[in-house]
Order: sequence, then C-alpha cells, then structure tokens
Amino acid sequence: MSSATTPNHFRLRLRNASQVVRVSATREAFKRGADMKDLSILAKATVVVGSDGKIAAVDTEAALSKLDWYQTATFDLDVDATGKAVLPGFVDGHTHPVWAGDRVHEFELKLAGATYLDIHNAGGGIGFTVNKTRDASQQELEALLRTRLDRMLRQGTTLVEAKSGYGLEAETEIKMLRALKTAQDTHPVEISATFLGAHSVPKGSTPAEATKDVVDKQIPAVVTARDNGDIYVDNIDVFMEKGIFDGEQTERILAKGKACGMCINFHGDELNYMGSGELGAKLGARAISHLEEISKEGIAAMAANNVFGVLLPTTAYILRITPPPAREMVDSGVLVCLGSDFNPNAHCLSMPFVMNLAAVNMRLTLSEALVAATLNSAASLNKSDMHGSIEVGKWGNLVVVDNPIWTHVVYEMVDSPIAAVFVKGNAVPMTRIASL
Repeated sequence: MSSATTPNHFRLRLRNASQVVRVSATREAFKRGADMKDLSILAKATVVVGSDGKIAAVDTEAALSKLDWYQTATFDLDVDATGKAVLPGFVDGHTHPVWAGDRVHEFELKLAGATYLDIHNAGGGIGFTVNKTRDASQQELEALLRTRLDRMLRQGTTLVEAKSGYGLEAETEIKMLRALKTAQDTHPVEISATFLGAHSVPKGSTPAEATKDVVDKQIPAVVTARDNGDIYVDNIDVFMEKGIFDGEQTERILAKGKACGMCINFHGDELNYMGSGELGAKLGARAISHLEEISKEGIAAMAANNVFGVLLPTTAYILRITPPPAREMVDSGVLVCLGSDFNPNAHCLSMPFVMNLAAVNMRLTLSEALVAATLNSAASLNKSDMHGSIEVGKWGNLVVVDNPIWTHVVYEMVDSPIAAVFVKGNAVPMTRIASL
C-alpha cells in the first residue's frame, strides 16, 4: 500500500471525516454537463496518504477498519477529521503571478469609470507593469512570487497555471520563466508554466512587428532556454483582442508555439468578439480563457473539440462587464473550468472566492463550481492524472473544511473556513507570519 520503510506505515491519515468529496471515483479525466453534479461524496470516510505523497486509500472508516493492513497501520500524522469535510486541493487554471509594481492607483480610476482599454491606451495597465517588471531582478521577482504562492496555498490552491507576459521581449520573458522554474523546484504548489510574450504590443511597436518578434525571436529563445534546462514551459498564450493581436496574428503565434511542443492555452473574446472559440477548435487548443463575448458558434466548436473554457469571474467583477455565458456553456457540453486571473488588475488569490463568484454571477451550481475548480482545471493543464480528485494513486493534496458540509468553503465569503491544507500529505503552515 505504501513505499514507506515499514509495510504499514503512512504519511497521513484523515480519519472519519463527515464528508470526503472525491469529485471523481472512476479516474475520469474531466467532467462535462450533467456529470458535474456528481461529486462522489463519502460520509464518515477516511483518506490515507502514503510516504510517497500519493493517496493510498479512500473509503468509509467502517469499510477500512475491516481490512487487515489498516488495523495494524501507523501514521506520521493521524488526524481525527470528525465534523470536517475534505476536498481535493484546488486548481487555479489562469494566473499572472510574476510581476513587480502594483496598480492600486488604477483601481481608483476604474471605480471612477475608466475602462480597461482607456487605461491601456493611456500607457497604464500591462504597459505599466511591463516597465516595473523589466526593472526588477530575478531574485526580486522570485521573492514576490513566493509570497503570492504562499497565500494561494493557504486558500487551498495546490496546482496553478502561471504565465509570463510582463516582458514583451525575450530577456524579461525568460527572466519571468526562470522565476517560475525556481518556484516549481522549491515551492509546494505545483506550477504549469505558460509563455505569454504576446500579452500586449510594446510601446513604439505595431501588432505586426510584435507578432514577428514573438515568432522569430522570443519563441526560439524560450525553446533554447527550455532545452538547456533553464526553464519549464508547458503552454503558449496570446492576448487575442481588438487593437492588440488579431485572429491571423494570434494563429501565427499559437501555431509556432504548438510546433515547438507547447499546448495552446490562450486569452480570447474578453472585451470583443474575436472568434476565439472557432480558432481554438481549428488549432487544437487545449484551453481558452475569458470568453465573455464568445459566440454560439464558438461554444459549439469548443464543445465538439474538447477545448476547455477557463472562466474568470474576477474579470467581470472588477471591470464591471458582462460575465461569460457559463450556464449556456455547461449546458452545451463545453468543458468548463475556473481560474482566479490573479494579476495587478484583479488581485485575487482565493479559489473559494472565485467559486462563490462563479455561483452567484455566472449561475454555476456549487457542484459545478467545485468540479470546475478541481478536476476540470487540472485537465485543462493536462494534469488530471495526478490532481483534481481524491482517488488512489493521485497526489495527497487535500483541503480540510472546518464544517461537516463542504459547501461552506464557498458559502462563507472572504474568510473561507479552511482548517488545514495538505500537499502530498504534508501539512501546510497556515499563519502568515511564522513567529505567530
């Protein structure tokens, strides 16, 4: 049952939880439509994590107690979870966590009525963060990233998609990706790294010139750094938007990234309809984010081609725009998942709050929101083989809710009742200052 030095010794037991919300019990890679209602919940159940960090057993306490191996098992940590609910670690499907310089001043401008593009065209937004990030050292970016990942982890996030995109030229983009590699190698949160050199058009350039730079200079530099072991990179992204990168330019960049071994996972149809669903289906994209302005044809194309829709409730909330048609997407068979869109424009590190917004503003059910924030988000990153559900053989990444009913983690806004977080069966320190 375990790779421990003694046959029946394990890293962790969470015993007799009121609910163990497995999300899946059949090793399915993802859920869609009506299947998202089934969370495979066990009552009065126990989870055992082996010394290899993988789930060794999950079942009712009554069923496990009848097994010979379980009766003699010992544990590094044995937790009585009576009165608690246990969930899989959350998976944040879309973040921008590597940057210097906040944009709190722009928050006030937005509250006064300025739009995203108003601020962008005035030299703020992404351009402001690009300047600050270019000036920052890799060590400074690593320290900022570590703090943000710590905060995500305390909110239950154990796997995160993380983008570059505040360099817009090869040197800074690779610096950001190096910071992500350092975190991947040293931090408990697992990272799926995304190259986003086409996040915006650099000052003094044109979309056509920026496209050429990404294709001819940035992607080759990223591939060289990847092949040399300096960085990890899993995905290629483009901000496909009116006045930034059009459909033809986006296709050219994404196709080049895919040819170099990166999965397509891009921004689309956020502020204007750009045909991203149709393009993603054509290119064999793994995922498209935002989709506030997606067409019915785009929804159908995504559903037919298993393209994940990464919905970002914080974007519509902070920009005061219409949310994506989440209900229609789920009912049409699109593979829906969730992300925080953490960035200087939407400073959210909490997947419980994201699920709350998805339920209230996008009309997902609580079960759909949880599937979208666990199994489906993991699948959008090609990682649902080890993440996103509580099943034997997957990583022991677990969130303990201080309530017998799991839905309290979404219902209780802002200060979500998370009692403990475990990564590969190891407990996560939950205080923000170590000396407290």
